[in-house]
Amino acid sequence: MRDTAGGPRVLLKRLRELMAEPLEPQERLDRIVRDIASNMVAEVCSLYVLRADSVLELYATEGLNPGSVHLAQLRLGQGLVGTIAASARPLNLSNAQEHPAFAYLPETGEEIYHSFLGVPVLRAGRTLGVLVVQNRTKRHYRDEELEALETTAMVIAEMIATGDLARLSRHGGLELDLRRSATIKGLAFNDGVGLGHVVLHEPRIVVTNLFNENSDQELRRLETALGSLRLSIDDMLERREVAFEGEHREVLEAYRMFANDRGWVRRLEEAIRNGLTAEAAVEKVQSDTRARMLHMTDPYLRERMSDFDDLANRLLRQLMGRAPEDVAATLPKDAIIVARSMGAAEMLDYPREKLRGLVLEDGTATSHVVIVARAMGIPVVGQAKGAVSMAENGDAIIVDGEDGTLQLRPQSDVEAAYAEKVRFRARRQELYRELRTKPSKSKDGVHVDLLINAGLMVDLPQLAEAGAGGIGLFRTELQFMVASTFPRAEAQEGLYRDVLDAAQGKPVTFRTIDIGGDKVLPYFKNTAHEENPALGWRAIRLTLDRPGLLRSQVRALLKAAGGRELKLMLPMVTELAEIAQAREIIDREVRHLSRFAHLLPTSLKVGAMVEVPSLLWQLDELMKSVDFVSVGSNDLFQFVMATDRGNTQLSDRFDPLSVPFLRVLKHIADAGRRNHTPVTLCGELAGKPISAMALIGLGYRSISMSPAAIGPVKAMLTELPVNEIKAFLEDNLGGPRVDLPMRGLLQTFADDRAIPL
Repeated sequence: MRDTAGGPRVLLKRLRELMAEPLEPQERLDRIVRDIASNMVAEVCSLYVLRADSVLELYATEGLNPGSVHLAQLRLGQGLVGTIAASARPLNLSNAQEHPAFAYLPETGEEIYHSFLGVPVLRAGRTLGVLVVQNRTKRHYRDEELEALETTAMVIAEMIATGDLARLSRHGGLELDLRRSATIKGLAFNDGVGLGHVVLHEPRIVVTNLFNENSDQELRRLETALGSLRLSIDDMLERREVAFEGEHREVLEAYRMFANDRGWVRRLEEAIRNGLTAEAAVEKVQSDTRARMLHMTDPYLRERMSDFDDLANRLLRQLMGRAPEDVAATLPKDAIIVARSMGAAEMLDYPREKLRGLVLEDGTATSHVVIVARAMGIPVVGQAKGAVSMAENGDAIIVDGEDGTLQLRPQSDVEAAYAEKVRFRARRQELYRELRTKPSKSKDGVHVDLLINAGLMVDLPQLAEAGAGGIGLFRTELQFMVASTFPRAEAQEGLYRDVLDAAQGKPVTFRTIDIGGDKVLPYFKNTAHEENPALGWRAIRLTLDRPGLLRSQVRALLKAAGGRELKLMLPMVTELAEIAQAREIIDREVRHLSRFAHLLPTSLKVGAMVEVPSLLWQLDELMKSVDFVSVGSNDLFQFVMATDRGNTQLSDRFDPLSVPFLRVLKHIADAGRRNHTPVTLCGELAGKPISAMALIGLGYRSISMSPAAIGPVKAMLTELPVNEIKAFLEDNLGGPRVDLPMRGLLQTFADDRAIPL
């Protein structure tokens, strides 16, 4: 290149002029490769575009045989061009024919060229094609020339993304790779099948202004935006405020590391000096970095990829003066939300009537956004790695919450097969609706209360629709999690009264506020850093230390339940003294309201959740000190097995239907029966027919689950001989073996008796 400083700028200026001219797509490509060859003093410049069938097709060339355009092809991974596309890395060779991957295409006439520089055409880290320059003489291309070619490739990527190039191919209307169907395997977090269109939770910011008029001005804009970005990250770290679930301190530390990385900033500045705007520079460096990180073998470094993407998007928003977009305002009627991670409050920003599914790259089956999605009755697939970068807003997508699979841009036959699956599920739901009015009794006449878990008014219509016997767990903290400030006492009282009204006399168990741990309220500051928040200052521990919070909630509940029964449940109880302290606060509020002649509940029952293993050695004493007990199987399993339920490496490692944990659950049920204390289990175990069958066999006669689970569990119950499952479990749990494959044995038990699971 003759002018190492001016070359890229001159080339970008020419590209900008070409993009503005009213040219046909093929003519524009031909002019682009001609100008690149001229600018870089190259005898050849060629563009290959990746098709949906994983073939790289020659779309334009200067220097090779023009008759080979749209005829010359290489498979992904074949030859130097295929190698670049597969690895998403450039190749700079002084003698291309000596490279082991070299493949000769006779129709192109390229055998006389030795030096070779090829770069991937990238968009959001995805390879869309390859751009190549070649010369007869043996030489290594300079770093400035590589930078110029990469910058040009970014402009071409936007052309490919518009879809204008697809019709140029002579190969039967094959689509380009950007529109290729993709299957992504994740984990099933909530049952159901959703067909719809992608709505990215944090939409990719599209940069339309690529070329700068004044490099110095763009560098100043970048410096200002970086300064604001660093300040905002430092501020978040100092205050440890959490915007959404999963954005913990180590993620913010990673953000700070990236934001202060001189190598990153230097690459941004270099792209600006070569003629890009600050926004285009961020997009180019982001795409280059993502492509490199996708091919790293180190899992830790690959995990940092999403941190880097989030940081780059924050910087883009700083540069463009744009707040995160309100996608809910323009939601399609069949929206499927695709996100890396999100909080429960963010999920509730979307109108329920338009949601058909949720896709998460992170998260676990027991994370709170999944619990909310389950309450809303929409299918959820989690751990769907790569979904955000592969998807575009508006893409057709199918979410299969039965097997944890995503079908992105599905073929018509795949879409038809899933549509039939949806119709089959609808017929099955019709059968469940027919069961709604039937008693929840087993085949041999044993009654079991089937209750629902709820937390917001959106859940309540499903109480009647599901035919449930009541609300076994009302999570009062969700009202706090979706609010921007502490809900006033009047707002709390209004919600609790509406819940009781909607229940129409069916029992409702209100769990007192369970915040702390991973349920962070942005307006509630915990100044102490907690290494293990799940084991820390949360639930009843927090409310006993902040009694004003518990007092105001109890007062609102007492007033809302005037003239009706009130059931209060205390979460995360570790020792009986906590129950005594909480009773003092409750009794004080009862006396206060009595003194002012408020209408009080006709009956007040106080219960405790069994979640902390210490209670397993105080069960008889516990049963005598409360009116009822609820088993929180999610946390109890987590603590008994020492398994962080938010850790995806451990989420499937241990089975709650193992002999040890089933023995724990039986121990609790037996203690309730001994002491004539009602015991309910409210957790994910209750919502699966196979585990609900086991719970009934262990002695549980009250279980609480998501509304959508009532139908399948009731269908199982009506065919279940309780005395047989009870004897089956006693035989298997009472023996010496703790390694029995209980899940498989339970499945065989059901199959032998035609019990639908």
